[in-house]
Amino acid sequence: MTLVFESRHTLGKFVLDAAFTSNRGITALFGRSGSGKTSIIRIIAGLTRPEQGKVVFDGDVLVDTQKGIFVPKHRRRFATVFQEGRLFPHLTVQQNLSYGRWFTPKPERSDNLSKIVDLLGIDAILDRRPDKLSGGEKQRVAIGRALLSSPRLLLMDEPLAALDEARKMEILPYLEVLRDEFDIPIIYVSHSVAEVARLADRVIVMSDGTVTMAGSAADILSAPFLSITSDRREAGSLIEGRVENYDARYRLATIGFKTSRIYVSGTEIAAGRAVRVHILAKDVMLSTVRPEQLSALNVLEGTINAISFDETGTVDVQVDCQGTPVLARITELSYHRLGLQRALPVFAIIKTVALEPY
Repeated sequence: MTLVFESRHTLGKFVLDAAFTSNRGITALFGRSGSGKTSIIRIIAGLTRPEQGKVVFDGDVLVDTQKGIFVPKHRRRFATVFQEGRLFPHLTVQQNLSYGRWFTPKPERSDNLSKIVDLLGIDAILDRRPDKLSGGEKQRVAIGRALLSSPRLLLMDEPLAALDEARKMEILPYLEVLRDEFDIPIIYVSHSVAEVARLADRVIVMSDGTVTMAGSAADILSAPFLSITSDRREAGSLIEGRVENYDARYRLATIGFKTSRIYVSGTEIAAGRAVRVHILAKDVMLSTVRPEQLSALNVLEGTINAISFDETGTVDVQVDCQGTPVLARITELSYHRLGLQRALPVFAIIKTVALEPY
């Protein structure tokens, strides 16, 4: 399952000129508002005909402007989940869920209604109408309706943007299960590092209508200068590892990353489970000598391999901790006092309670 996207399209003064390839799993289109993410989704979905370009999915040519090919949206068998649920107000949840199946060829129709209802935890609300649902419930129903249309590709255009933090935390576990349980490739639009870090396999970074970076989620979200294109408060490192053991007495999981390991506090995690940890740069301190008698349990030895200055008086320092990249954000004053420079050995200090695995 491969999507090849190449398009150039003008919208007023904005010019989209982007190309990328995505495969199975979740590919995140990531960047600030106005960077071109939704324009790409609309072209893939068939809602916008690009001036120039080509869109090919799994060998099927959907758009080829040179050959005059433009497959209409209803024949692409793609499903889209928007910021708002866009449920039919006069239909019950059960009827909304069933709606997508009517437009799917019978041989292709999904028989996963009960599985999807259970997966999304919406069994108790099947008889309700949308005006009786919370924002999180509406989005879960919208996701269920999209899945029941038996899509070849699922497009999610900032599906959590309209929700408050509590509702986002409610939906994210369902999206993780969706990623793991269904063999449906997903294009996921977001400007939230936290969402991308938790969900994405591959990341396409957008800026001013062009692709500026593309690669695995761990590589892209650990890039030292990613904060140029995202909310600086969310900049950090995404590292992937495996749980080595769990200490029930202190509720601490030990997670191994290449040649490094860290402690993470919280609920029990089974040994051997693959996890991700997003370490925010603002939660990392640096020392040029090994610190002693600290409350922080995580002290990683490494070498500085990149330094970036910001006009706000802060400095981003990327440290290579024996193959594990860790980004630290410190003040410019601290940078000068410590005499930091590339290739200098340092210790990265990370508060255990600041970390959460997913």
